[in-house]
Amino acid sequence: MPLGSPWPTIDPFLFCVHHNDSYPAANGDLGPAGSLANREIGSDFGGLDGWRMYHGDTVPGFPRHPHRGFETVTFVRRGLIDHADSLGASARYGEGDVQWLTAGGGVVHSEMFPLLDETGPNPAELFQIWVNFASADKLAEPYFTMLWAEDIPHHTEVDAMRKQIDITVIAGTLAGLTPPPPPPSSWAARSDSDLAMWHIVFDPGATWTMPSSRHPDTVRTVYLFEGDGASFDGELLDAATGAVVVSDHDVSVTSATTGDRIQLLVLQARPIGEPVAQYGPFVMNDRAGIEQAFADYQRTGFGGWPWPADGPAHGHDPGRFARRPDGTIERPGPTVVDRSIEYS
Repeated sequence: MPLGSPWPTIDPFLFCVHHNDSYPAANGDLGPAGSLANREIGSDFGGLDGWRMYHGDTVPGFPRHPHRGFETVTFVRRGLIDHADSLGASARYGEGDVQWLTAGGGVVHSEMFPLLDETGPNPAELFQIWVNFASADKLAEPYFTMLWAEDIPHHTEVDAMRKQIDITVIAGTLAGLTPPPPPPSSWAARSDSDLAMWHIVFDPGATWTMPSSRHPDTVRTVYLFEGDGASFDGELLDAATGAVVVSDHDVSVTSATTGDRIQLLVLQARPIGEPVAQYGPFVMNDRAGIEQAFADYQRTGFGGWPWPADGPAHGHDPGRFARRPDGTIERPGPTVVDRSIEYS
């Protein structure tokens, strides 16, 4: 399956998109110094000059919007994201961090991409993955989770030819490594879900054995989003392609010997196997659930919006942080601090 935007996914994964933007130098207002002419501001997805404003008009990104009935997992490889939500939580995260947000019964959030370097380029690259809930958890309490890069396990293997394979374990287990736990109501939190998310980078010509899953009905999808291709037990997977691979036995993976390193995103889980009704930002089990979601959002705003702008950005301090709904401010590492954050 060719990789478009978004990428095709399989239950319990609802959505996966890879944003990769080569933003120019910043303009002092956390936006691009480049011209915004010929862009459809408010809905700029064309990729003119290699970057997009998305739904932002000054800072690129996605100003406030609601969700219900699933969770978002945002893995940032380069650049920063400024998060704010209707729980009162906010964060600036990136450079390998993951945010895992339970929308559950309803949450409103914004995701802006602040540009801080006024003298050079501001590359931004991230994945956002939507994970469904079982019907029993559709209206779970919203929950805000940060997985800092410093706490996410990384594993490097060296094959017989001294080629390296670098693995980031975002969810699930691999090579004896287990990342921080997902939110408590997540499908990933169920011991029998076998849900895993791995980012894998191969040197050219490297060979690695992908281990079998814990359950025979686990569905494993691989997305080769960078590099010239790879073989899976001798079956070639071309560049910019996704495929379902067997998970009930080990699979030998060998990257192409030409070009740069290849990169894979692996999503696997046992399916939930329930009906899915989706309308925009709401994912329920039937049409009645969607109609109720719209009614509840119109009535309650999912808690309202406590921020001074639809897409707040968190100032020029490049430091990563998470401000939890109770006001506690957390930064990567063991120290919890309490100080003011600049918002704009």
